[in-house]
Amino acid sequence: MFASPEETAIEYRYDSELLRIEAWGPNALRVRATHEPAFPPENWALTEPLPAPTAVQATVLDSHATLRNGAITAHVNHRGKLTITNTRTNKVLLQEFVRQRLDVTDPACSALRIVPREFRPRLGADSWHLTARFEASADPHEKIFGMGQYQQPYLDLKGADVELAQRNSQASVPFAVSSTGYGFLWNNPAIGRAVFGKNVTTFEAYSTRVLDYWVVAGDTPAEIVRAYGGVVGRAPEMPEYGLGFWQCKLRYQTQEEVLEVAREHKKRALPMDVIVVDYFHWPKEGEWKFDPTFWPGPDAMIAELKSLDIELMVSIWPTVDRQSENYAEMLEKGLLMRQDRGWRIAMEGEGNCVHFDATNPAAREYVWQKAKQHYFDKGVRIFWLDEAEPEFTHYHFDNYRYHAGPDLMVGNIYPLAYAQAFHAGQLAAGQTHIVNLVRCAWAGSQKHGVLLWSGDVASSWPSLRAQLSAGLNAGLAGIPWWTTDIGGFHGGDPRDLAFRELFVRWFQWGAFCPVFRLHGDREPKQERLGDTGGSHCLSGAPNEVWSYGEEVYDICRSYLFLREKLRGYVRGLMQEAHVHGDPVIRTMFYEFPVEARMWSVDDQYMFGSKYVVAPILSAGQRERVVALPGGASWRRLSAEGELVGDVIEGGGSVTAEAPLGYMPVFEKQ
Repeated sequence: MFASPEETAIEYRYDSELLRIEAWGPNALRVRATHEPAFPPENWALTEPLPAPTAVQATVLDSHATLRNGAITAHVNHRGKLTITNTRTNKVLLQEFVRQRLDVTDPACSALRIVPREFRPRLGADSWHLTARFEASADPHEKIFGMGQYQQPYLDLKGADVELAQRNSQASVPFAVSSTGYGFLWNNPAIGRAVFGKNVTTFEAYSTRVLDYWVVAGDTPAEIVRAYGGVVGRAPEMPEYGLGFWQCKLRYQTQEEVLEVAREHKKRALPMDVIVVDYFHWPKEGEWKFDPTFWPGPDAMIAELKSLDIELMVSIWPTVDRQSENYAEMLEKGLLMRQDRGWRIAMEGEGNCVHFDATNPAAREYVWQKAKQHYFDKGVRIFWLDEAEPEFTHYHFDNYRYHAGPDLMVGNIYPLAYAQAFHAGQLAAGQTHIVNLVRCAWAGSQKHGVLLWSGDVASSWPSLRAQLSAGLNAGLAGIPWWTTDIGGFHGGDPRDLAFRELFVRWFQWGAFCPVFRLHGDREPKQERLGDTGGSHCLSGAPNEVWSYGEEVYDICRSYLFLREKLRGYVRGLMQEAHVHGDPVIRTMFYEFPVEARMWSVDDQYMFGSKYVVAPILSAGQRERVVALPGGASWRRLSAEGELVGDVIEGGGSVTAEAPLGYMPVFEKQ
């Protein structure tokens, strides 16, 4: 049975299922289905106010219904099968996968009995295991991009099996961009799975009450990504200190260490905008404050750093030790994550910890007020929201429960809610330009000032290669502020010549990332200092640019100053991200979509619209092939920021020299 309850929507009902398709922004549709009496009230990622719909037309007949919204049209046939087309070209963008006994004239006639929207009841529970199935594209060369940050080298996700779950170094941001001209948001925070198969595409939610997704038609990737930002939100304006160099290591153990590094940077006249106090600077997890044993005068430390034009970022963890001063109160007030089975402990470490419940508004306010009292009111304006997945000792998603519902049903929303706690608190306290480093994200996290970093990745060449794909796909999923631990997090000895080479190549690439940030847990570990608070967490080896020998230091110095020369340009890229939602680092096809070969280039990228950046991703590599897009001429940019060599007409490739001190970059003329 078909209906059009409003001029901008159509509905189809059969038995207990209700399917609803409605116009949701220009050239876009929201599709929902449920077996509940009514749709759940949550809009999840679709939070932004929409312009008044125009050019929307609903048609309802006995045999079918259609809804046209600008460049996109939905068609539901008499069996409830949904097909979405580009209105202008009549090209099929998305079509549900059905294999049922219908009639012999129907192409979907089959004995397989496969339905497109399978709600399999979870026995004894008021939720379903949902599987949504779509036909593979009629275009055999379709490519899929986005979906957030995954630790693998593939930029094109066609053929990939993607877990829809948050883990350390994995951020599920379920928005995909298809080379065939559409964007797709899986608007469901449940733990699940997406498979972009050759024969069928499937999205699963392991526990949910509703199918909910959003589709937009667009002629270019930029048009698609910008439309997505319009419905989920865009990044705010980046503060000035987000444009320069950020110094960090695991971990500075005392305030004097922090000040010594900052003073040395200034003594050497090296740029630095931010320095970081990492985790376990507190007495116990869940006590959001400096341990006075090692940080006796944080007010004076912060004041001195500000006098040097350096901002301090402090690490925040959402874990609460059962022995911390806040545990009993948070337990009594219901501010902690719960478990359905076993002893309430989610992270093992020096103490036994459980996470605060970021989906609970009262818990968000409680933690923010602690951070405000002990950090913000002392002058801290940047927070490192670590453990944002949250990370579990055992990822038993079916065992945890939040204020907003079971982890299995809503867990992917946690990092967004965690970021929201601090962003909202900082805004309320009068801060206007906000960036916080966060280890995970979901659809729409960007509007809460999230700078996503790729987590605790290995110090290895394969890991470096994976970060390039991770950052580019995160940008296409709407997260323009992104960074990595330069040199990787796990391991790496600054005395090791092989690691020095990896470090240099990562550092050169880092200068052309949205945020230029050095971090890592270097070997060998330093001796333990003291025996209280977080002193059990040993400090790694020095990780400053002068810690790697004179040759590496000279190279890093060049790239520090190159980033400063590009500061005005980076400021403009951040404004484009804020206003339009464009990524800062962009796939080649994002800027050159009509040049077919650019859709297959996955080891270089555009830094904004002006620079082709070609990272060195293998040990011992001293040259590489660089594809230069057609329709423009190009000239090489040196490590000192000077244009050198001949002007080269685009449309072909060049072999660029890449000695250790140089990463190939070409500027559009």
